[in-house]
Amino acid sequence: MKAAFLSLALLSVSLSHAQTQQDVQKAITRGLDFLKSQQNKDGGHWVTTEDPALSALVISALIQDPAKSESEELKRGYDFLLSKVQPDGGIYTKARANYNSAICLMALVLRARPEDDEIIRRARKFVAGQQNDADTPGKTDNPFDGGIGYGGVQPGAPAHADLSNTTFALEALYYSKKLFQDSGKPVDKKDDLNWDAAIQFVSRCQNLKASNDQPWAGDDKKNIGGFGYTPVPQAPRGGKKDGGATPMRYYGSISYAGMLSFIYAGLTPADPRVKAALEWLGDNYTVDENPGQGAEGLYYYYHTMAKALATAGIKTLKTKSGNADWTKDLAKKLISLQNDNGSWVNTASGRWMESDPILVTAYTVLALEQVHGVMK
Repeated sequence: MKAAFLSLALLSVSLSHAQTQQDVQKAITRGLDFLKSQQNKDGGHWVTTEDPALSALVISALIQDPAKSESEELKRGYDFLLSKVQPDGGIYTKARANYNSAICLMALVLRARPEDDEIIRRARKFVAGQQNDADTPGKTDNPFDGGIGYGGVQPGAPAHADLSNTTFALEALYYSKKLFQDSGKPVDKKDDLNWDAAIQFVSRCQNLKASNDQPWAGDDKKNIGGFGYTPVPQAPRGGKKDGGATPMRYYGSISYAGMLSFIYAGLTPADPRVKAALEWLGDNYTVDENPGQGAEGLYYYYHTMAKALATAGIKTLKTKSGNADWTKDLAKKLISLQNDNGSWVNTASGRWMESDPILVTAYTVLALEQVHGVMK
């Protein structure tokens, strides 16, 4: 009797899990249908032609649909991206050269057509070339060395990089490098990123004294392991409130980006830096807000959270209240927020373009596709 009861219980869990995955696929399909309906039919782009990265995020969501559905929208979208390839190898219009090139490169890698090999290789070299190496060449003596910013900085301007753009770049560089290795045509070392310098940049954004040489590292005992946007504390919007030193700000989306960057750079969950990141993320675990930012950047948080945990192979996250099944928590939350037309939008904060339903729906579908993959 006991064995039969256990078998029924396990069957119930299995059916519940399958149903959740089915619900996730339905939400993905509805989200993709919305995105398809929003494409500019003449140009093949979404939102704007000025930032092809926004179209590339939609394309990445379309091509990773677990249902593997083909569409004319996808073909037109890729044609648009290819029209933005520049003579220097980048994929952009005018501004934010790295941001656009990295995300567009990732979309091309996901399609992995042999006829795009040269475009991918040149775009990869362009993105790698955006890495900071200020002050003394070959030495990471500037806090921004090893990192990557939006791109397009004028010669002689101060070095700048941030963890979000660095993560997008590392993702595209990691997967494109793997693509060429798997095809037997590895990337030439001279065209590759300085991965050690990238690791140091990411480490300099983390509140962990043992691996961060910045003066503020370890000062905030409540946020050990968390990440800031840059290795240099930034004043809050509106300026400093007390006239004193600007404290480092740690928050959820950028902490997931930091952990993800470490994974792309070859660190494992056993590394002390990744362990510390996971501990901070577990202590601040929630699907109701972007920890440290509230509603701001909420859907970027969902997107980065799902990608980071899935890429690291983490199915349950240790939190203050026990082990969290983040896939079920996130799936339930995102499905509950989907609009009748299949879209998502941040109704509480429009910061970082999250009032745009196309961008937010792309973020959300990408997050749900990661959830779907982990649930298999």
